[in-house]
Amino acid sequence: MSSLTRWLSLAVVLLLAVPGAARARTYGSDAPVQGASPSSLRTEPQAPPPQEGQLPPAATQSAPPQASGVMLDGQVRYGAFLSGPGSLTFVMHHSIMGAMGGFFTQGFANGFSFERGSREAMLAGTLIGAGLGFGSSAWWQFYNWVDKPMGYFGIANSVIGGMFLGGFMDLLSRDASLLTWSAFIGAELGAWLTATIGGGQLPLNDGLLVASGSGWGLAYGALLLAIIHFSGTKISGKTWTDALLMAPGFGATALALATMKYNPTPSQILRADAFGAGVGAVVLVISALVLGGFDQPTPYVLSFLGSAGAITTVSLLWEEAAERPPAAMRRAVLSKAYRNDWW
Repeated sequence: MSSLTRWLSLAVVLLLAVPGAARARTYGSDAPVQGASPSSLRTEPQAPPPQEGQLPPAATQSAPPQASGVMLDGQVRYGAFLSGPGSLTFVMHHSIMGAMGGFFTQGFANGFSFERGSREAMLAGTLIGAGLGFGSSAWWQFYNWVDKPMGYFGIANSVIGGMFLGGFMDLLSRDASLLTWSAFIGAELGAWLTATIGGGQLPLNDGLLVASGSGWGLAYGALLLAIIHFSGTKISGKTWTDALLMAPGFGATALALATMKYNPTPSQILRADAFGAGVGAVVLVISALVLGGFDQPTPYVLSFLGSAGAITTVSLLWEEAAERPPAAMRRAVLSKAYRNDWW
């Protein structure tokens, strides 16, 4: 063999030995070689590629909203001056009520005379009442969150309070100035009791229940007076006036106490009111037509019983859960006994 042939053979052997040496260094360590895990061989579902002009889903997801601003009674403050969505109604109600109270108390005290002194007294009373009402209500709502139900039902309860105290004082005195002050104080008490006891977050169903109580107190008071009057005991106009002025207060107080035990929904309250008023009115009219007039007690007795029975029946036996039960819950609903929020 020539020297050229030996050198060529040695070069070929070296070229073939280099990859083998590299593999030997790779697999020559003492560490065990791990095989491919089964999970790495599975294909995972991938998000669809974003269309042109759209960001991937991860980029479009926004961070969860966080409460910002000043918190008051667990709610976000409505504004820099007004604390809640019912604050404007609350402030306007007390401002106007104070202005009317100052005007009428001074007007009745001076006989609504057009003399300069009388006009000055009425003007001063109006401005002072409006200022006191605005200042007190603005201060209270600044430190207490006020929702819309409290603002609206505060107006209704101030009317109920003014009627009650005015009618009660009319039993004791006929002085016009005293009665005006009594009605004004009663209106203020009704509004402020709603704000302090009911609170700025007065639930809609509680306010609606109290307002319904005042309405039914007035209706049932009128029916009872009519029954007594047409049964042979004549009732004077003053007695009618005083009783009807105080009846809403009794009804509202009774159902305000009932809110401590019962918790009906607004739909239950409105449904009971609608059925009671409808049945009572229909029974009253039909009974009067059949019996020959409204100058007898029987139509009023039947109307009273019919409306009370309708309210009780609808309140106790109307099962709201049976109106549209979810498909997945039908079997569970059928196996459960009836449950009512009144009890």
